[in-house]
Amino acid sequence: MRVLCMCKFCLQCRPCPWVKKVNQRQIYNMSTEEQMLLKGNLITCNTEAWQSHPDFFGLQRLGGVDLSYLKEDDTVACASLVVLSYPELEVIYEDCHMVTINAPYVAGYLAFREVPVLVDAIQKLLEKDPCLMPQVLIVDGNGILHHRGFGVACHLGILTDLPCIGVAKNLLQVDGLENNDDHKDQIRKLQNGGDFFNMTGSSGTILGAALKSSSKSTKPIYISAGHKISLETAVRLVHSCCKYRVPEPTRQADIRSREFLCKKTSTANS
Repeated sequence: MRVLCMCKFCLQCRPCPWVKKVNQRQIYNMSTEEQMLLKGNLITCNTEAWQSHPDFFGLQRLGGVDLSYLKEDDTVACASLVVLSYPELEVIYEDCHMVTINAPYVAGYLAFREVPVLVDAIQKLLEKDPCLMPQVLIVDGNGILHHRGFGVACHLGILTDLPCIGVAKNLLQVDGLENNDDHKDQIRKLQNGGDFFNMTGSSGTILGAALKSSSKSTKPIYISAGHKISLETAVRLVHSCCKYRVPEPTRQADIRSREFLCKKTSTANS
């Protein structure tokens, strides 16, 4: 894995520009400029041999990442990275640690808030035990299903140079996509686990897919390509690692980050 260092406001080498006192318009201008610079390197097709195999032969490790925030302070969070074996879906590596988040939440710019600490976690694994590096990352968020076609899964994928998939629990309504009656009717037609439909925006671009991840799921999950993987492959892979509604890598990352955060706060209060 190579961590890219290529943007004007480098996430790895310089303090986040939001640390300085800037107004909202400056925030938008800086972050949009960086997104567009990184987006020029985006790849939304398969790049790895295992991606084209019907059973993903050659894929051995999946990564999942998550951040859980303190309820009373959204600048303090637990960052979690888990690596699961494939196809067994057993956790073979986990790292949870407390982090300070310097950037505020701004809709459409989640990556600037969360990606730096996630890149650090992946870099830590690379240095500690490269044999356990994931071959693909699954992120609780969106890829190209985004206001500017560049969500957190794209951002993380490019900065880590890893295939990355965005999986969201709710529909991000962009480019004419709406959670309206037509959309709900399409969801009702999803009968079995693995059923899905592609979502095409007003621009004519297929932005993602709504997947019924298990036979018991009443709500779909929304999958979009992040980096170095096609949407078709992303849908197949995500479905193959769903024991429940949410894919196991992000489910385990979420569970473990919440547990770690709970223990830390309990210890601090005792």
